[in-house]
Amino acid sequence: MRTYELIFIAAPTTSEEDLTKLTSQLEHVIADKGGKVTKTENWGRKKLAYPISKFDEGIYTFIGIEGTGQEIAEAERRLRVSDFVIRHLSVRTDEDLRRAEKLRSRRKTQNVTRPANDDFAPEIDEDDEGFDE
Repeated sequence: MRTYELIFIAAPTTSEEDLTKLTSQLEHVIADKGGKVTKTENWGRKKLAYPISKFDEGIYTFIGIEGTGQEIAEAERRLRVSDFVIRHLSVRTDEDLRRAEKLRSRRKTQNVTRPANDDFAPEIDEDDEGFDE
């Protein structure tokens, strides 16, 4: 199974009822296509970095998904035709998670401790001519 993250921004004029209805529709579509919703979070109203469709802020929603990819295509199609959504983004994260786990395990095996005495530190002799106070 692949893992995906789907984030969409709804217009700030969207009611809470419409937003929960849209989110539940997306969850049902994903489940019907054979996927699994692992996490759903409403991040709330935030200021946008730049105006989108004449809006300066939007309501962010995050959905974590496990599936094959067909459910992502259908969810994106529904987000494109929705009147409430002003932006959406879906990202496949399983390769990044696998790469991060590989690096983490490599760091554990290469965890080398330094010796107690620091043999590589230069010794400074105060009698040297180059020593300035």
